[in-house]
Amino acid sequence: MKELTAQPPKLKEECGVFGLIADPADGREPAFDTYNALFALQHRGQDSCGIAVSQNGVLRVHKAKGLVPEVFSMSELKAFRGASAAVGHVRHATNSASVNPANIQPLVLHHASGSMAMCYNGTLVNGKALRAETENRGGIFQGTNDAEVITYLIVREHLRTHTLEDAVINAMEYMIGAYSMVLMEKDKLIAVRDPNGFRPLCIGKIGNSILFASESCAIEALGGTVLRDVEPGEVVVAKDGIITSHHCRIKAARRAFCLFELIYFARQDSIIDGCSVGAAREEAGRMLARQNTVEGDLVIGVPDSGIAAAMGFARESGIPYGIGLMKNRYIARTFIQSQRWEREKSLRIKLNAVSATVKDKRIILVDDSIIRGKTCARIVKLLREAGAKEVHMKVSSPPFRYQCHFGTVTPRSEDMIANGRTVEEVCRLIGADSLQYLPLDSLKAMAQNLHLGFCDACFTGDYVLPVPGESGRQLTINND
Repeated sequence: MKELTAQPPKLKEECGVFGLIADPADGREPAFDTYNALFALQHRGQDSCGIAVSQNGVLRVHKAKGLVPEVFSMSELKAFRGASAAVGHVRHATNSASVNPANIQPLVLHHASGSMAMCYNGTLVNGKALRAETENRGGIFQGTNDAEVITYLIVREHLRTHTLEDAVINAMEYMIGAYSMVLMEKDKLIAVRDPNGFRPLCIGKIGNSILFASESCAIEALGGTVLRDVEPGEVVVAKDGIITSHHCRIKAARRAFCLFELIYFARQDSIIDGCSVGAAREEAGRMLARQNTVEGDLVIGVPDSGIAAAMGFARESGIPYGIGLMKNRYIARTFIQSQRWEREKSLRIKLNAVSATVKDKRIILVDDSIIRGKTCARIVKLLREAGAKEVHMKVSSPPFRYQCHFGTVTPRSEDMIANGRTVEEVCRLIGADSLQYLPLDSLKAMAQNLHLGFCDACFTGDYVLPVPGESGRQLTINND
């Protein structure tokens, strides 16, 4: 049996995007609204953030490393007063040790056809190939992410077309992978979702102002109304209070919404592609309970994304639900720490077992996933040290075995605890008395009942699109 060794940080989602174009009659301040919306999306990115505005026809931007309240002071927001539109971004760096300032979004650039700001969430499977081809044609990059590659494609196509939306539609023919984007010109806002619909993106209104956001919770945080999701392959344009819809020319794309958005990434109060995130997580817990084979005295969830599943398990099984772990909400997520000892120290500060609740109890511990296994092992240890008689681990997703290439930063496949190990071996490594995963068939059935076309490659290795190391369709940039 392979040993559980020190491994890369836990998986993480790359970012969240937001945009608002104001109706003058509403009297709104887009920069302030975007600031508040980014607060609601902070769970999607904690390394850096930024806001760009259209102010008197000029695009201006402020962005930096840090959380939303660390990056923006009142004076910086006041400097953006009078703007007609704004876009905002929160980001996780792919390398937790540092953030290249050139990678911080929004990206604002000025070109022969005008100016544009862009916020992007996802990963292009062919991003490296597109970057290399652009460099060979004289392109110069400041950062290392796909966002710059996309801006080069769009600007090049904009020189051939009359509108930004036409340029985007043309550029989409070369982009393979996951992308949800919000783009801004001086008088226009555009939302774009890839043809497979990997990452979420929705449309809302507040008064007569139009909003785009990664999750509905950002729109509702402003008191707005969610209209609908951006469809896969759709390009939505907001200008002068009017919403128009266009579609890319890529046909027959397989619908492939990321299941891990429901399981872990999205905020529990969000509605994505018509599906309640909280309800989906609770149903996953109920499915686990229907297959439960052990007795327990108390069900507890790992805060925050494991709580809904734990409540579903408790309601279905009849075992009482209790708060056995307390979370300190004033410490950043443990996977942000670059060193192993930093993560272990942070976990101790972040989570504490409630000994009065768990002592002498047979605990049913519910979490959304096990990736590296290190955090899970430490939580089991915390509960035992607090006096738990037994700890039975229940996971509301199947074993996570394969690397994601569509916008989720994951460890390598060989660094995932379930890769190459049996359930019994994983159970011994995390120190639990028993371990149960949600079967893949159950997760697929739940997604199908919710009418979701989905990507489950992290569980199955069945990638929707050709990925590095696999044969498949390759697109390149035309040289004309």
